[in-house]
Amino acid sequence: MKRIDLNCDLGEGAGHDTELMPLITSANIACGAHAGNLETMIETVECAAKHRVMVGAHPGYFDFENFGRMERAIAPSEAARLVLMQIEQLFEVAGSKLRHVKLHGALYNQVSRDPALADAVVAELSRLWPDLILYALAGSPFARMASARGLRVAEEVFADRTYQSDGSLTPRNQPGAIIVEEDAMVEQVLSMVQRGVVRAIDGTDIPITAETVCLHGDTPRAVPFAERLRKELAVAGIAVKAFSA
Repeated sequence: MKRIDLNCDLGEGAGHDTELMPLITSANIACGAHAGNLETMIETVECAAKHRVMVGAHPGYFDFENFGRMERAIAPSEAARLVLMQIEQLFEVAGSKLRHVKLHGALYNQVSRDPALADAVVAELSRLWPDLILYALAGSPFARMASARGLRVAEEVFADRTYQSDGSLTPRNQPGAIIVEEDAMVEQVLSMVQRGVVRAIDGTDIPITAETVCLHGDTPRAVPFAERLRKELAVAGIAVKAFSA
């Protein structure tokens, strides 16, 4: 039986974390940079434990105003420092419950495509946090480098984002970057999980490895979509399980 992990970015003020938590298997928790604070970290970790959801750090740029979604020039050493600092902040709250790390927003996209940034982050993760699972964009240089360094990688795909023909996500500032139709989101997830294929925005089909699916908590109607996706996956004979299980 095929299986898939469902992850969601939580602790970001979307207002329905408690409704989403029972529907997912992994929670990426904002660490106070692009969103969140100590109180939300504590609350989200406690809620995840209640529902037996895997806890992960979700580091991004220090940028509440733009929700960490604005790219900026950054040195590789600084990118690694940002990631480590925020992992440590969540570890202070979650302790041994901390199981994975997934970068957020602009930092995620830049590290996914830039080998110098990816190498710096991977080097520090393998040195200081070798037991954490890394959630990384499927097929990206970041995912390949992390695997080569011996890190355990969950190749991530997105339910509500479109793809370019090179396997990268369509930038949010371009037309068609976000999928808003529920049917289209379900169809894309099933295609990636069942067939290992995603249709790029130019109409080409590209191969993709799907080990964890991201459901954005700030997507319109995120809760009803998560409920429907769980049902559609069950009908398709796909088990929803945490990646580390």
